[in-house]
Amino acid sequence: MTFTGRPSTAATAAVREARDFLFAHATDYRGAVEGFSWPQATHFNFALEWFDVVAGEHPDRSAVTIVSADLTARSWSYGDLSVRSDQVANWLRSLGVSRGDHLIVMLDNSIELWEIMLAIGKVGAVAIPTSTLLSAPDLEFRIERGEASAIVTLAALAPMADGPSAGLVRIAVGGQGPDGWVSMDAASSASPDFIPDGPTPAEDTSLLYFTSGTTSRPKLVEHTQVSYPIGHLSTMWWLGVRPGDVHLNISSPGWGKHAWSSFYAPFLAQATVFVFTYDRFDAGLLMQVMDAHHVSTFCAPPTVWRMLIQSDLSQLSHPPRELVGAGEPLNPEVISRVRDAWGGTIRDGFGQTEMTCCIGNSPGQTVKDGSMGRPLPGYPVVLVDPMTGELADDEGEICLDLSKQIVGLMPGYYRDPETTAASQRGGFHHTGDIASRDADGYLTYIGRADDVFKASDYKISPFELESVLLEHEWVVEAAVVPSPDPLRLAVPKAYVCVTTEAAANPQDAAREIFAHAHSRLSSHLWVRIIEFVPELPKTISGKIRRVELRAREAARAEAGDAAGQHRDRDYR
Repeated sequence: MTFTGRPSTAATAAVREARDFLFAHATDYRGAVEGFSWPQATHFNFALEWFDVVAGEHPDRSAVTIVSADLTARSWSYGDLSVRSDQVANWLRSLGVSRGDHLIVMLDNSIELWEIMLAIGKVGAVAIPTSTLLSAPDLEFRIERGEASAIVTLAALAPMADGPSAGLVRIAVGGQGPDGWVSMDAASSASPDFIPDGPTPAEDTSLLYFTSGTTSRPKLVEHTQVSYPIGHLSTMWWLGVRPGDVHLNISSPGWGKHAWSSFYAPFLAQATVFVFTYDRFDAGLLMQVMDAHHVSTFCAPPTVWRMLIQSDLSQLSHPPRELVGAGEPLNPEVISRVRDAWGGTIRDGFGQTEMTCCIGNSPGQTVKDGSMGRPLPGYPVVLVDPMTGELADDEGEICLDLSKQIVGLMPGYYRDPETTAASQRGGFHHTGDIASRDADGYLTYIGRADDVFKASDYKISPFELESVLLEHEWVVEAAVVPSPDPLRLAVPKAYVCVTTEAAANPQDAAREIFAHAHSRLSSHLWVRIIEFVPELPKTISGKIRRVELRAREAARAEAGDAAGQHRDRDYR
């Protein structure tokens, strides 16, 4: 068939105008912030009114390129995905899936993920992206809490989802699955001509995302047809991704960051989503693949950046034009090492599952090492004193002023008015993250409100101490938490992962790391205890669970257990 795309609508034109304004002010921070306004739409469907329109204009442009572990590469064009998602949308309808239905999407980085996400959007149904690393009880919780009527997952994972949920439509990818499952392969026989059942109201739900649960039970974030699909204009501008770019984002499906940088932002920019599905992370191989496929924009979480600097960065002969990091703050040492090797500066950014990127170091601007940047276009970021609830000048909780229109912010937590009201108290959206602000408006992350603690009546930011520890060549990862102390109330303790060389002689390693930290920190900030561990507890999205380490410290103090700990007083 001849691919023609779909006609542009008023909403398409409004999004394009806003996007092109940001392109025109790609390196003009003041102009972008002062001149940008969110596009307005009473009805909008990203798959139909953006992706398919772009596909009609650039049918042969690569939309997704996937390189497998054996280095075999395959690409799918915008035209390919538009037609294929039409087929999948018609097939979903034949299974009884209709507008407003909720579907768990538990897939890896295979092309079926993009096909099903676009198809769900075309039908007007609601996607609940979910990690493939979940346990069966966690999955059952998400099916029930998310009110799912269907699940799409890998055939190999189907037995885990073959539980008691009555009436659940079960779709297998990459195989047939157990009895009662249908294979997505059958969608290839569906009609490639999809006709929507009507316009999609902008306020309709499009996505439900479970948070990573670093400090508590995961919350269920609700996003509309515009909050992520249009709201990620801010993310696109922060990433610096442009038409025709090859954008690599190291992120697992099932988490908001994947939607940020492997779906909405690059598709808004008419770029190529690039994926490398390695079996085991290998920094050298990753750089080889990036060179071979001319990756031009690269986004990775701090864990990946920290692993990269353990390798020879000179292996990458053609570094990407844009380097960005997100998920947790990047330490200055990592930024410096990459800059020395590649000549570019990693630009940090900040956002949450609840919103798109709201703070960042934007392209072409001065980057202050350790700072996550300034508020992005369309985001009225303020600091609020967590004790008084009043606006703060220099330090406070990162909040958004709800008296201003913020398209990229969730309407609330799904069917949870109490949690929503708590997050919006005082007329602000509360992030729970603390930051400081300098005279130029740059914000520097201090830590989660729950992670900041007092020792000898001094406020301690774990991130500040962790940044210093990571400067030592033997330290691979570190997490600082309070350890109960009868005199000081608490003292800073570091759980540290070290190189193989250091692990072979922990006493020498402890002595060196204490000396390094003490030489760079004021005495009231000194790390007093070090415990070497093979790995840090993390959520399945890769964020450090300091709450688990704090609980471990409380239990150890109660039991009087000091085994495996190194105290600074023993090394002076």
